This record gives sequence, structure tokens and C-alpha cells, in this order.
Amino acid sequence: MRRAMSFLVAAMVASAALTGCADAGGLDGDLTDEWAAMAAPLPFTPAAGVCQVADFTASVGLAAYAPVGCDLPHRVETVHVGAFTADRATPPALGSPEMRTAFADCDKRAGGYVGDDWRAGRLRLAVAVPTGVGWTAGSRWYRCDLTELNTVEAAATVVTRTGSLRDALKTPSPLRLGCQRTTRDAGRVQRLTPVDCAVAHDAEFVGVWAAPDRPYPKKPEDWVPLYDGCFGVIARYAGVPADAFLRYRSDVVVRPPAAGRWAIGDRGVRCYLWLSDRTVTTSLKGAGPAALPRRTR
Repeated sequence: MRRAMSFLVAAMVASAALTGCADAGGLDGDLTDEWAAMAAPLPFTPAAGVCQVADFTASVGLAAYAPVGCDLPHRVETVHVGAFTADRATPPALGSPEMRTAFADCDKRAGGYVGDDWRAGRLRLAVAVPTGVGWTAGSRWYRCDLTELNTVEAAATVVTRTGSLRDALKTPSPLRLGCQRTTRDAGRVQRLTPVDCAVAHDAEFVGVWAAPDRPYPKKPEDWVPLYDGCFGVIARYAGVPADAFLRYRSDVVVRPPAAGRWAIGDRGVRCYLWLSDRTVTTSLKGAGPAALPRRTR
């Protein structure tokens, strides 16, 4: 009797176990056949509309990528991230057609981001690309970065700022270039220092002239088109005729991008009206011929 009971209990346990395996709550018992395969890892791509605490670097890898909100102190703001389309083994070089195309796109995007040509402010635009390792791994992006400078003259340094540059030049702003006081040596302007337009000054930022695609100016005659272009900007800004007498109304200071930036396609020349013989205490925007009379010498 004891053996029969033991057999009956064992049979019931086995049956329950088999029943449990057959009814797995809607599962078929195969733990692998319906799991989607894991997607292949995607190449690293940075985000736009974020900021970086560290200074700009021309190539960026994932290990050094540390974005922060632009409400925190930072030195770089990414205004756009685009993509290269050319198939090449290494990141494009500084003066390559690909980099020139990328800079042109960044130039346009940055203007839309800040609300005006970024050169109208104490700003610098630069293009970052993936590291060689990142490029090999499949990254094909370029990053458009803006930084605030303490001056747009030589030996400029980057400013640590708080707050986004979005729409920063849509309205009057301390960032915007305006009236200037010159420092001269042997009659030539060596430096421009921003001042309030109500303070005596002898120069004023009037706008940006887009130079044609030609070699960087080196010889004196190479600079003539830049002066001519900026004189045209002065005429429009001050509201005076762009005729042969314009040079008797005002002198001009031109500030082209550095040679390295010229190579990447930056053709924006900052233009300044310069009064070499007097000072004024107001802006000359739209002032007309009466405010810029012809000089006799």
C-alpha cells in the first residue's frame, strides 16, 4: 500500500510539472526566438544648442565631449551641427572644399542664430570636426561653434559667459560693435577700442563687406578692393553718396579675417568709418552729407 501511494504522488508531481511547462502564460518556452536583435552602435554626433566649458578645439571626440546648459558659465556655444557628404578616409583639411562648404553653412546658420551677421559683434565662429578615430568609426559631422571675445582686434581672448547667444544681436547689446577710439602710430590705425557713442571718438563700425574668392591680400595693391568695398559700406551706413568724393568725407579702416580663416572661406571684412582729422560725440549712422562734409585736404 505504501509503495502504491508513493507511486501515485510521484505521478501527480510529474504531471503538474509537465502541465506547468505546457502552459507558460502565453510564452512558448523559447527565451530567444522573439527578442529583437540589438541595434549596431551609432557613431558619436554632438548636439546643437548646448555649450561647452572648455575652449574650442578643432577636432572633438566622445571622451572630451561634456556639454552643459548655456545658463552655466561656458566658453563655447554650438549653434548648429551639419554633416559632410564626401566619402574620404580622413577628416577634411583646413582649406579643403569640404571645410569651405562647412564654414559657409556655419556662417549662414550662425547669422540666423544670433539675429545678424555674427561679425557685427565681439564673436568668433569656428568649425569643429571629428577626431581621426571618430572619423574611422563613422562620424561625419561638423560643428558650428561661437565664442565671445573681449575684442575683435589682435590678441583677442575668449570670454567666459553665462546665457545663450541666441538672438543676441537682434536688439542693442554690449556685444554689438559700435563707436571706436583709434590708437595710431605714424598716422596709421593700430588698434580700435570700443567707447560709448556719446564719448569723443574718431571711428565707428559700419558693417561687413563680403570679399570675393581671391587669394589673401599681401601686397599693397591687393588691399585696394577691400578699401573700395568698405567705402561702399560706409556710404550706405552714413547715408552719403558713393561717389569719387567719398574719400574726402571719411577715411576707412578694414579688418579682414586672418589668413588661416581666409583659407577656410571666411570672407567677411569688418569695415570702420574713420575720421582722421576730428572726433564726434554721436553715431554717424544715417547722418548724411552734412555730418560728413567734404574735406579740403
